[in-house]
Amino acid sequence: MTSPESQSPAPQPPEPESKDRVYRSVPAIAGGVLLLAIAGWLGIDAVISGEGRTPWMALAVLILIVPLVVAFTLRPAVYAGDDRLRIRNPFRVIVLPWGQVASLKSAYSNEVLTESGAKYQLWAVPVSLRARKKAARREMRATAQARREMGRDEGRGSALGMRAGLGQGLGGGPVPDGPVRAETDRIMDELRGLHEARHRAETAQGEVTVRWAYEVVAPAVAGALLVLILLVVG
Repeated sequence: MTSPESQSPAPQPPEPESKDRVYRSVPAIAGGVLLLAIAGWLGIDAVISGEGRTPWMALAVLILIVPLVVAFTLRPAVYAGDDRLRIRNPFRVIVLPWGQVASLKSAYSNEVLTESGAKYQLWAVPVSLRARKKAARREMRATAQARREMGRDEGRGSALGMRAGLGQGLGGGPVPDGPVRAETDRIMDELRGLHEARHRAETAQGEVTVRWAYEVVAPAVAGALLVLILLVVG
């Protein structure tokens, strides 16, 4: 028998690695699922019950449309880790070490600029002008409400009670602790903060890599060629 002293110590479990923050567009995913369901329903029905050249044309259109719908709705995502930013766009995957990121811009689209001057759009974090206007209105209501409260000479308890009442009357709920931001603008603020904290880290240096998503491009091209051939053959 092996003595307790001679037994090797139990291996220590590896330390958990920091997980990437994942950002995706929920409306785009919901729209993509709906489009795929409609395309599948119409396409499969045409393949099964169609006559002549119709089943082949329906199959070719499905091969063309399905990869494109997946590419523009379900595929886009942004992965933000401690050392890099990985952008999965419809047809490309871009890996940017934080040391190579110059800035993150928000205008009519959200973009990341590299030190070399390249620009990449964040498809998974679309800009919503409607959400920005809504957030701006909420911010204006909260600011006006805070000014009213500061002008009152009543005690803290009554002031807090009127604050809650005014918030409900204005339809904005409780007064937020910080500035009101649209969801995508809040995400960009998080990415800017992570970039500011990590862009000088030794592990966050490296080269920018760009890879084409051939798993999306190849089926779409094949479907387009099939549709073209069927149209030419007639």
